[in-house]
Amino acid sequence: MSRQVVVVGAGMVGVSVAWHLRQRNHKVTLVDRREPGRETSYGNAGIIQREAVRPYPFPRDLSKLMRVMPNRQVDIRYRTSAMLANAGPLFKYWQNSAPSRYDRIVPEYAAIIGECLKAHGPMIEAAGADHLVRREGWFEVYRTEEALAERLQTAQENAERFGVRFQSLSASDLAREEPHLSRDLAGGIHWQDPWTVASPGDLVAAYAKAYEDAGGQILRADVQHVQKEAEGWCIKTSSGDLHADTLIMALGPWSQDWMKDLGLSIPLFVKRGYHMHYRHPEDKRLGHWVMDAEVGYLLAPMRDGIRLTTGAELEHLDAPPHPEQLAAAERKARSLFPLGERLEPQPWKGARPCTPDMKPVIGPVPAQKGLWLACGHGHQGFTLGPATGKLLTQMIEGEATDIDMAPYRVDRF
Repeated sequence: MSRQVVVVGAGMVGVSVAWHLRQRNHKVTLVDRREPGRETSYGNAGIIQREAVRPYPFPRDLSKLMRVMPNRQVDIRYRTSAMLANAGPLFKYWQNSAPSRYDRIVPEYAAIIGECLKAHGPMIEAAGADHLVRREGWFEVYRTEEALAERLQTAQENAERFGVRFQSLSASDLAREEPHLSRDLAGGIHWQDPWTVASPGDLVAAYAKAYEDAGGQILRADVQHVQKEAEGWCIKTSSGDLHADTLIMALGPWSQDWMKDLGLSIPLFVKRGYHMHYRHPEDKRLGHWVMDAEVGYLLAPMRDGIRLTTGAELEHLDAPPHPEQLAAAERKARSLFPLGERLEPQPWKGARPCTPDMKPVIGPVPAQKGLWLACGHGHQGFTLGPATGKLLTQMIEGEATDIDMAPYRVDRF
């Protein structure tokens, strides 16, 4: 039966949910204050990460904690006030990162990661967006033999358990593939399955256009309030009221702002991140996406220049930007590859919506008929948006889902 559906949030997750519902002939309105793909989905590293079968755990090893404590690292920085404000969720995150709990979480997380390429493929085709996508994988490079050996062991385990494909790269392999990288590298890993995207925001926009071309509606407006009605939901916006049988909240890092109004208590927190584009040197090229794994930043040769993305920053969502983390990443990056000048006056800043058990929240809200959530994707909203859209649509249709959705249920907390 066709439904009247409102999807709030036009990032990769919300657009993908709307696209899949429209494919089933539901009447769908996608609402956001900005154009699709202009917020969190714009600023990521542009990798559809089929290899990312293990979520990022909270550091528990004493040596790692001591490394982070001075708060000068590229891969992770923190603000004390934000840590205190999110003490509850962060403590649960620390608990869930214990080896016994983490080992249970990994296969549940890997199950949805395993759906990512199968879900993106039809959407790329429908959107005519193949020109934005490369299917050549990416490089994770290491400065020390010890760290590389440890990572290769994990890669082999992931290959055996989850079908991840990779190739070990020696220092000479790297020099051949990327001749303008620093020679002070022990080697690396070529993750062969992932797809890379030349402009992440434009891919989301292409998906949104395909959704519109299929008859979907997009409303650019602020959502001011949502409330239950006798036969559905009323969504009050700056452009008027919308009424729907089904309401799907896909607000990424802003999801927490709406939870209390909807009577929900989900322990979300955010990890912020930064990027900057740099000019490609005229006489040197970077051919692959390259992560400097022991430092914690990534270089991506995108359409707008070489994008440098930082690691995570534990900070309040709307706090002012702190440029020190990007500046530290830039200094390290220039020792790896000769970046040209900055191409923007200010760094981009965004945030990732995270859960204490590192898994997204996907499914119906108990005791609130017609209300569904799709949020908490952490570092992988860009990767998991289409899979989330497909799985959530299967749930709404009452069909058997491609994977078990119990690990992502709303009420698990």
